[in-house]
Amino acid sequence: MSREVRVAVFRPDDDRLTEAVELLDSLGATPVPDPMLEIEPTGAVPQGDADYVVFTSKTGIELAADAGWEPDDTVLVSIGSGTTAAANAVGWTVDREPATYSSAGLVDLLADEVADSHVEVARSDHGSQVLLDGLADAGATVTETVLYQLVRPADAGDSTALAADGDLEAVAFTSSLTVEHFLDAADERGVRDAAIDGLADAVVGVIGEPTRETAETHGISVDIVPAETTFEALATRVVETAAPSYTE
Repeated sequence: MSREVRVAVFRPDDDRLTEAVELLDSLGATPVPDPMLEIEPTGAVPQGDADYVVFTSKTGIELAADAGWEPDDTVLVSIGSGTTAAANAVGWTVDREPATYSSAGLVDLLADEVADSHVEVARSDHGSQVLLDGLADAGATVTETVLYQLVRPADAGDSTALAADGDLEAVAFTSSLTVEHFLDAADERGVRDAAIDGLADAVVGVIGEPTRETAETHGISVDIVPAETTFEALATRVVETAAPSYTE
């Protein structure tokens, strides 16, 4: 028989969480939804005079489009496939996408072409300084527009108690901020150390090296970093690793 595999997932409580739960269920796991991010739009849109506009998330694309912003003649840059798909869905054509879906990957992609150009970075309030500094070092004039803030929902954190009690087989962190908010929620419940200990006996999956670095900095051992930076790849690897079969 196969054991139950409870997988905590921390995506915002919108279509991303719904899709994550459906995917985990289709893989035979028991989803444990515990949203660690809530999106608060700022109402801002990218500046209109930029030569390049860089989007680092699906959410940023959707908010800018909903506000009526259009790329016009700017070079539209996406951090990865999910963001590109969101741009295509609103009728935009992405001009540049890095091979490595990260701030460093964006810098590598653009460094040789942005000297003396105005590059606008449109993203959340928790974006990496690596992107701004790297583009500036490449000779660009860099500005940033914060399209939305990412906060922790007041009721988040049920998964931290499960982790502390050893009742999770796996977790799937999709950003550094989900790691930090998980630990903050554990702190509030007085179970931070116990939750970290509990995760040592679970399969810990993360999207990307920055998230791995954040987790390991806080004492969480990481087992899975999928080559493809998508939730589907992360969930599949996590469930495959956490769900061995055994015979009674």
